[in-house]
Amino acid sequence: MLRRPKPTDSEADLLREQEKFLMSGAPSAANVIRRPDKRRGEAGGEGEEGGGGDVEGHNGHDGGSQKDVVTIEDLPDELPSLTPAPPKKSRFKASHVTFEDEDAEERLDTHDTHISAVLSKIIERDTSSTPVSLPAFTGVAFPKVLHRSQTDSKVPTTSAGGKKSIFARQIAAQRLKEGKTPVRHSSEAAGRTNEPRERSLPPENSMDTDQCNATSELLNPRLVSGQGLRGQQTDSSAETTRIHRENQAKIQAMSQTEILEEQKKLLSHLDPRLVDFIRARKPQSVLSSKPPSKPPQDTIEDFSPERVKPDSDSPSPAVTLQKTPDVEMEREEEEEGNRIDEEEQPPALSLTGEELPMKPQKEWIHMDKLEPEKLQWMGDLPAPRKKGTKTAMQARFDFAGALIPPTKDLPTHLGLHHHGEEPECAGYSLQELFLLSRSQIIQQRSLALNTLANILSKARAGEYVSVLKGSVMSTLLDAGLLFLLRFALDDKVEGVMSAAAHALKALLVCPEDEECLDCTFSWFRGLASFPMLPSTQEEEDEEDEGLEEHLRMSAKEKEERKSDHDVARQDVVKGLLKMKLLPRLRYIVEVVRPSPPVVQDVLEVLTRIARHSTSSATRVLDCPRLMETVMSEFLPTSWAMPSLPLPQSVYGLPLASAMKLVRVLATAGRHACARLLNSFGVRERLSRLLSPEPSELLLEPTEALGVATETYRLWAVAAGYGQACQTYIDLYPALVKALQSIHRALTPTDPLLPLHIQRLSALLSLLTQVTHTAGCHQELQAGLVSSQGEESPPPPPVSWGHVTGLHASLLGHLKGFVRSLDNPSQSESSLALIPAYLLYLQAYYHQLSKQNCFKPVETLQELELLVSEVLLPLMSHHVVQSLVKNLSSSSVVCHVQSSHPGPETTPSLPGLACAGWRDRPGLVVPSSPFPLLTGLGLLLDTLTGLHKGLSSKFAGLLLSEPVIGYLRSVSQATPTLSHSRAWLLRHEHHLLYLLLRLAHRLVGSNLKPTLIGSSAHDNCAVPSQPEVSKHTSLYHQVALVLLLWLLPGSEHLAHELLSTVIFSKDFISEGHSGGPEAVELGELKLREESHHHASPSMQTVGALLREACVQLPSIRGCFLTHLAHLETSVLASRGALFGRNPWIKSHLLPELTGPTLPSDWPFLPLVSLYEGTELSSGGGLRVEELPAGALQSVTHCLQWLLLLEVWREDALKVIPPVAKLARLSCVFLCSSDLFLERPVQKLAWGLFRLLTRPSRLDLLDLDVPPPGLASFQDLYSALVAQYEAVSFGDRLFGCWVLLSLQRRYSATMRLAVFGEHVGMLRSLGVTLEQLSIPIERFTSPPEESLPLLRLYFRSLVTGTLKRCWCPVLYAVALCHVNSFIFSQNAAAQEVEAARHSMLRKIYYLTDEVLRSHLLLFRLPQQHSDMGFNTYDELPPIRAKRLERVLGVRENGDGKGDGREQRMDK
Repeated sequence: MLRRPKPTDSEADLLREQEKFLMSGAPSAANVIRRPDKRRGEAGGEGEEGGGGDVEGHNGHDGGSQKDVVTIEDLPDELPSLTPAPPKKSRFKASHVTFEDEDAEERLDTHDTHISAVLSKIIERDTSSTPVSLPAFTGVAFPKVLHRSQTDSKVPTTSAGGKKSIFARQIAAQRLKEGKTPVRHSSEAAGRTNEPRERSLPPENSMDTDQCNATSELLNPRLVSGQGLRGQQTDSSAETTRIHRENQAKIQAMSQTEILEEQKKLLSHLDPRLVDFIRARKPQSVLSSKPPSKPPQDTIEDFSPERVKPDSDSPSPAVTLQKTPDVEMEREEEEEGNRIDEEEQPPALSLTGEELPMKPQKEWIHMDKLEPEKLQWMGDLPAPRKKGTKTAMQARFDFAGALIPPTKDLPTHLGLHHHGEEPECAGYSLQELFLLSRSQIIQQRSLALNTLANILSKARAGEYVSVLKGSVMSTLLDAGLLFLLRFALDDKVEGVMSAAAHALKALLVCPEDEECLDCTFSWFRGLASFPMLPSTQEEEDEEDEGLEEHLRMSAKEKEERKSDHDVARQDVVKGLLKMKLLPRLRYIVEVVRPSPPVVQDVLEVLTRIARHSTSSATRVLDCPRLMETVMSEFLPTSWAMPSLPLPQSVYGLPLASAMKLVRVLATAGRHACARLLNSFGVRERLSRLLSPEPSELLLEPTEALGVATETYRLWAVAAGYGQACQTYIDLYPALVKALQSIHRALTPTDPLLPLHIQRLSALLSLLTQVTHTAGCHQELQAGLVSSQGEESPPPPPVSWGHVTGLHASLLGHLKGFVRSLDNPSQSESSLALIPAYLLYLQAYYHQLSKQNCFKPVETLQELELLVSEVLLPLMSHHVVQSLVKNLSSSSVVCHVQSSHPGPETTPSLPGLACAGWRDRPGLVVPSSPFPLLTGLGLLLDTLTGLHKGLSSKFAGLLLSEPVIGYLRSVSQATPTLSHSRAWLLRHEHHLLYLLLRLAHRLVGSNLKPTLIGSSAHDNCAVPSQPEVSKHTSLYHQVALVLLLWLLPGSEHLAHELLSTVIFSKDFISEGHSGGPEAVELGELKLREESHHHASPSMQTVGALLREACVQLPSIRGCFLTHLAHLETSVLASRGALFGRNPWIKSHLLPELTGPTLPSDWPFLPLVSLYEGTELSSGGGLRVEELPAGALQSVTHCLQWLLLLEVWREDALKVIPPVAKLARLSCVFLCSSDLFLERPVQKLAWGLFRLLTRPSRLDLLDLDVPPPGLASFQDLYSALVAQYEAVSFGDRLFGCWVLLSLQRRYSATMRLAVFGEHVGMLRSLGVTLEQLSIPIERFTSPPEESLPLLRLYFRSLVTGTLKRCWCPVLYAVALCHVNSFIFSQNAAAQEVEAARHSMLRKIYYLTDEVLRSHLLLFRLPQQHSDMGFNTYDELPPIRAKRLERVLGVRENGDGKGDGREQRMDK
């Protein structure tokens, strides 16, 4: 057996194998076939020889001219070596047929006739009839130079020869001058001089134009060229003309009918492709200076029965408006506008020489012929439409990015009409701007990019939301804007590159977002922020499905495998980083050294990238020479005073935007901050920029204040990690000097007053962070172990003694600002600075209580003075009172839907939606009370923790009408979670938490907090305030809703609420004010109205609530135990909130993936127990021993749910009813006997009664998938299997199963019960009273599923379903089967046959009881013994139905006495 060649075989091996193959005689696996080359001709030689002989004989016989035949002798027999050429493709390859038994060599010899097939005989073309023109002889040495002005007037350009060159016209003019006939084309007629003007027209004009002379003829034929005619004629054109004239004479002798008949015959016999070819030969009409006359009704060349206009293929001069919607404008008007537009369409442009704007000159090239279609652009633009159409229109923008209405008529000198589509509409569409941005003209590229930048800026500001359909930013990103800008950044032209940088900044950065973040920096925890990561979750790759954990690709590997487009589509910033944006920006800053605006744009883009995430900030730091360039060029340690207020270059000058970039990078983590301080020389910049006053920095005043402010903020961020504290000691004199000049800087008439306020707020934030860091010095010095179980970091250089000296000075400042509230010119600046002073005092007193030098008595006296002299006057001041009235209007929680159109955001590029924040109420505006109340609440929480007696003095704050109204609005709100709201919601959550903390202290709860490190003063009870106690239910409701809203980074607040307010019996006033008794009375009244006795479980709800109130401390412990997995996050959050700076790892908050706790946290013990249970292979659950404490945990969970359902129903409104039912089903699924335990039974019965109230049943929709489950049907299948396996006919479990079988829910669950699990019907003995669900919900409307009806009927007639076993479903099945068999509605043949079949089987049933129930069933009845009532006798309409179907007469009682009697026919 021959082997296959291998890659390692040598040439000798291949030759050896070839010999073996040839010797074996085996057939080859493939045949090499060479197709004949028809271009060379298989029989080309023979054919040509024969043809040549015929020609010679013909010519010899006629005695005419012969063609010269050239033969080549002694041609070589072998083919010459030719250079290999690429293989040619033939369109005949597919139709070629090859036979396997053909010999390739023999076939090659037959078809390949060598090169002699082409070169053996060369026949010249017959040129005997072609006239030859010799050049004229002149007497000069060189011919005269030709000029077009000398020939244009001598030779007409509309001659039959068509369009000629200037040289040809010069030769023709010369021949006319010499009296010779100019050379004509061979296809022209012989005689021309004596022809009338009509005969001199081109053929296309003479063919398609009505002539005044009826006997006029066409000069030349269109299709017959005369090629191939041989004989005595010296000119084939004469013979062609003769034939053409004969044809015309015959046609003129024919009638119109005969012409059409001959035309039809031709069309029927000719190949359609030939007809198309002939029509294509018809030349286009040449436009003359006069409008063409009306075309004739019928022409000879028109082969179609229908008239085809000769100008149908030529472009129409009328303007056609094309509507290509890019971002469509919502302009819907009446249909009458469409008709008006059609009437107002401009007419076809028809110009004459006199109507041209300027008269053509002789010297102008090609201006001797008038071409209206090319002059159309010179006419006036049509007027813009007055009314729009119902179809959306394309959006057009001016160069500033403003949207131009389509009806607005703008002058053309503005440059907004330079586009092809819709020339009458001013402005450019996004599609046209994209086209211009790729132009080769530099100005067009720059203009397009700058316009796109303006459009992006306005889109971010939300200016297009109300007028455009769709999102401009999403449209641009989907169209590839990111790649367009990235490519434009690589442009060599600095102007284009600058425009691209500006557009990129407009895409990524919203200036108002940055302003709001800067304004909130001095707020409580304002230096922390969420990463600007997209919230979309990536789907798991199919490649990883089924793989083990160690075989799956990591997130980084998946990211690297993705293309730039895929990454950018999910995350714009990641896409830019993947496209190597940072090295390009470094090159622009370092090498190109652009103008100041471009530098600002680049720095702002880098700042936005640093806000994206910690990894992005690290990549900015790791980019080679990027930060070194920023530090050396824009944050130098020495510089000269710029000569101009706006310098031409900012290189070598400190920039506030560069310092802000460093500050945002430092926020990403303590390690990044340490790198900046130590490796990039930021520590030296702190000293250099903060030692002098801002006026001494040799900078423009605005820039100097901006640099000083950002430097203080950067220092505050570093001090928040416990770093750069030695600089505090070194610059202490400068800081004291800055504090002493505060009142001098706050001049009301100073135009830079807002900048001074921001600088002083940043200084106070720095002092607050340094105070927190100094407060940890003692703990670290003692070598304590941190809360994470690791060794504590080294103590900071600054100690408590370094910060105590500033307290008295700052307290004096605060008193002065409180007094200045009376001065209207200073009240606004005072209100802006007071919150920062309150935060400093809170930090000071909070850390003071932990120091060894703490003196309780002196401190308490000092606190009393602070309250009486500062805080109480501040709270009672009319300015503050008026500010507090804006609490509800400024709230983000209470105003979910704002009337202000929000800015455009895309999932891949999240923003803060701060556009227009100054023009509407909000948290950040000067009229907002949130910063003041938050600072005041923090200080009060600390003071009341140290001095319990001070709590009662602040009850007025909680009882004030604005605060109570605000809390009521909060209790009913449902805010949405997004990046645009999270950064504001975090600050509002702080205020709500502090108000609840104050309420907890005033109510006087005896519950002891469980948090480690709580002050001993927290355990002391405060006498309850009667007025505050009246609103405890409101406070508790607010605490419940706030718990669901707390965001990542606020885990400590959630822990505190659970430990104090949520499970406090003092905040559940119903528990000790007759609440359980009221519930019992309500149930008793309900039973009296319904006139029936409920199950014993209904009578225990009041007792269950009393027991739940007693068990509140145990319930709290149960839930805190199940939330133990959040301990690490709670401790990290607590450290950040309490100012444990040396332990803080990053000021960047955790990623915003959702609230801290799930919305269904009250079901957490149940869900945790169910998730820990293993599923068996049979679908049911293994009967295992429950974990220790599982019964008690489930009992506490059900007690808490019962309490919430009765007294705090609004707190659970965020959980859909189907989700509640699914979570409570875990009671039956997590164990085989847990639901049989008596406490669980009682509580589950109570919850079932609450869930099946009429108002709740209407809201229960089982077709909606519960959160966390694919569908409720899957859960129900497991529930039915569990019931069949372990229920033992339990009534509670049976009610749970029956609840999902209501008629309005999917028939899938009913099919599962009556199909797969029909055996469970024997044990489903729930009565109608126990079910407490109206039977009408199961029987109405009538069942329409034929398979389910057949299952109902089968279970009844086979005895599977009996009333003694399952009374509820027995009545349901009876009702549906009876309604089906006696239905009078028209139905399909299959349904009607099923009705007849069931009726016959029922009629012949031997079970008289069942037969009577099926025939005499009347209506379901809830309180009847059987669950339904029956007729005494069969109604007439049913008797007729039986008579019609069965052909028998029923005696009317349903007993069937006449069952065997046939009716007389």
